[in-house]
Amino acid sequence: MTASSQARFHGQPVRLVLFDLDGTLADTAPDLAYALNQTLLRHGRPSLPFERIRPHVSHGGAALVRFGFGITPDHPDFERYRQDLLATYQANLTRETTLFPGMDPVLEELQQASIAWGIVTNKPSWLTDPLVSAMGLSRRAACVVSGDTTAHSKPHPEPILYACRMAQTEPAACLYVGDAERDIVAGRHAGTHTLAALFGYLGDEDRPREWGADDTVSRPGEILDKLGLTLPVE
Repeated sequence: MTASSQARFHGQPVRLVLFDLDGTLADTAPDLAYALNQTLLRHGRPSLPFERIRPHVSHGGAALVRFGFGITPDHPDFERYRQDLLATYQANLTRETTLFPGMDPVLEELQQASIAWGIVTNKPSWLTDPLVSAMGLSRRAACVVSGDTTAHSKPHPEPILYACRMAQTEPAACLYVGDAERDIVAGRHAGTHTLAALFGYLGDEDRPREWGADDTVSRPGEILDKLGLTLPVE
């Protein structure tokens, strides 16, 4: 019996684990908050506390502009602010971004157990690819699917199905981990198992236990626990 055949989620074998990027695999909030605050300051607005920005990070640049400037996409300056924010973020992709504490040992253990892992994010590829490369993850991941890789982005299931095909794994043998409702909806519609990451960028209005995920985790190491795997004792 191979190591990977021993990994099970709720009794079902798992051969592939897919992660959302922002707020699940990597803690990108500090750099996105920096980009928003720099944009606000350039346009004569006061900067905002990190704690207020963090819950909005998973929802992309438009959500950050909506929150930071208090305007909607039909505002005449909305797109200009969004492009400004994205350009600032692109120049500061890895200023403070790291994997969430405890995530790298999880990835190492999955690899040791011959379980493939990959990334499915709504972040556009022109931001995803350099970030994943700078973090040294490109060669380790079985697949990296960005928001513009397929015709649809999450909550549509297409990106997850595409990732499963890249990794040559049936969706029923895949676990998708994410910190937003759209992640869980996409995973469910794709036919994968789903885990809601409670350590991610959740706002007061989020109700992750009502998203319909198969289970939840409050820290990265619990992903292994759910698969019946354990980190090696040092």
